[in-house]
Amino acid sequence: MGVAGTWRRGCILLDVSQSGARLEVDGTLDVLKAQEFFLVLSSRGLAFRRCELVRVDGTEIGVRFIEERKRKTPRHSEMRIGGKPARGGS
Repeated sequence: MGVAGTWRRGCILLDVSQSGARLEVDGTLDVLKAQEFFLVLSSRGLAFRRCELVRVDGTEIGVRFIEERKRKTPRHSEMRIGGKPARGGS
């Protein structure tokens, strides 16, 4: 788990659901006063979930996963012209 690339702590995933998780954290939790952090799920950091702190009990915490907001406009690669996917270029 980490906060804005400035703080990292090892943790053990005790329980997980679609909406959140329960973690046992190594070390101090002082930096979590910000209430939001990233749960890094891979050693390279390519898989992660943005989390909101909802409960602290000693070294155990409860988090709620924060869902990314839906985009209002589609990406260029998602646009369709005349029922067919748009192609790059002019």
